[in-house]
Amino acid sequence: MTTTEADSLPDLPPQVSRILGEFVDQSQTAFAGALRSIVLYGSAAEGRLRSTSDVNVLLIVARFEYPAAEAMREPLRVAQAAIRLSPMFVLDAELPGAITSFAEKFADILRRRRILFGADPFISVSIPREIVIARLDQVLLNLILRLREAYILRGLREEQLALTVAEAAGPIRSCAATLLELQGHRVKSGSEALATFVAQETKNDWGDVVPRLSEAREQRLLPPGVAARTLRQLIEIATALRERLNALPARL
Repeated sequence: MTTTEADSLPDLPPQVSRILGEFVDQSQTAFAGALRSIVLYGSAAEGRLRSTSDVNVLLIVARFEYPAAEAMREPLRVAQAAIRLSPMFVLDAELPGAITSFAEKFADILRRRRILFGADPFISVSIPREIVIARLDQVLLNLILRLREAYILRGLREEQLALTVAEAAGPIRSCAATLLELQGHRVKSGSEALATFVAQETKNDWGDVVPRLSEAREQRLLPPGVAARTLRQLIEIATALRERLNALPARL
């Protein structure tokens, strides 16, 4: 990808497409032959980027050479400030271990990715089911603990609770998508997966949580009195996701 090929990402805002293209070009120049692939993942890869979303990229390199990394300092600072670019640098030799250690994150990358440079490093990747289950359980438990802390710590400030809800939207949607895939469902997006899970849990009053998550992500605010209730719902949903996860067989 070159800057003249920025139009190859027509579903992204023009500024994002342009700066992302420039970053890809600069990465190719800096890392040269050591650069294997650049992968766009997350909401930007599926064309659902919001103004408050990070633009997530994975750079796979053969070697992490410090002069090359130093040459990327200013381009990265510019891209982070302009489009919230969030890069991850992984050696190709580290990739199998990273996939195993962060199975939930890479399960999401497998679902939502677009190759900006090089070969697709995930074309034949399959994460063992038992590893995905174990890692998803850790992610959900960590999310529950962090949300409980935030509920207490930020509870007197509705704007801070709304920010917590916005920050939790991506992780909880991704967890719902991974769970539904483990159950054998085809998943188009994390938002759709969460909506499906919420609809299945008819005994709970979570009907408004999906639009509230979108509102919090877009506005970084929620109407008065809504943020605390939404955060409680997220804790309940994460707990229910974990309960259903723990009822799944580790192997099919």
